[in-house]
Amino acid sequence: MKYSKLIIVVFALVLSSCSAIKVTTDYDTQADFSKLKTFAFYKPGIDKADISDLDKKRVLRAIERELLAQGFTKSENPTMLVSFFTKSRERVNVNQNYNAGFGWGLGWTPWMMNGMNNNVNVSQFTEGTLFIDFIDKEKKELVWQGIGTGALKMDNREKKEERINLFVKEIISRFPPESNK
Repeated sequence: MKYSKLIIVVFALVLSSCSAIKVTTDYDTQADFSKLKTFAFYKPGIDKADISDLDKKRVLRAIERELLAQGFTKSENPTMLVSFFTKSRERVNVNQNYNAGFGWGLGWTPWMMNGMNNNVNVSQFTEGTLFIDFIDKEKKELVWQGIGTGALKMDNREKKEERINLFVKEIISRFPPESNK
């Protein structure tokens, strides 16, 4: 019973680590974020993002949804321009587990002689990074950048859209910086 609970906890940790998104932010400490109330997308920057046009639309919709939920207004004459870009790379995880066991039982296995079991698990995945930039339109300066990094899941369209929404939500939840909220 004790071991089954341990296995469940370990399994839950493994699953949660696969879906975790690491978010970091950086910002101009001199910027007055209270003046940034309206936004528009900065098309020249977004056009350079190295993802499909469909994924660009998904990211744009997610950003717009999150900013509107925070009380910002989309405008033709914005105080803030929003841009984003992406990076991705292939990652390989190698986990090696040594298990030693002793006990009684019937039968014979190749491990009976040394009592050791060596398991090596190798997994490959794509790690993606989404950078969301907020630019003060008046000053034409970057004032805030949110960066989200995590495993990408491209199994199907619904999972991809769900993952994009999660990336954007986690990043934008950090804006504005704590000191200026």
